[in-house]
Amino acid sequence: MSRIDKETVRHVALLARLELSDEEIERFAHELGNILDYVAKLDELDTSEVPPTSHSLPLANVMREDVVRPSLAKDEALANAPDTDDGCFKVPQVIQES
Repeated sequence: MSRIDKETVRHVALLARLELSDEEIERFAHELGNILDYVAKLDELDTSEVPPTSHSLPLANVMREDVVRPSLAKDEALANAPDTDDGCFKVPQVIQES
């Protein structure tokens, strides 16, 4: 039976920049201990015949072929823009200068 002590929970909370009450620390110590107990049960399984895998299902690239096609003309692309400047989209400034 694996147990996580309160100091370990405090340390993990500090690393995660979480503020936990004493009640939460107590609860998480118990819950994390239960999780480790469950993982320990999984260690009892015989996996010697199971090949190592990185994914449970085969992966396939589902993207379409990269085909060069004509794009919009600059005037057509800017036609519905609310504001333009020298052939470019003009947008509101989001970073304020100090």
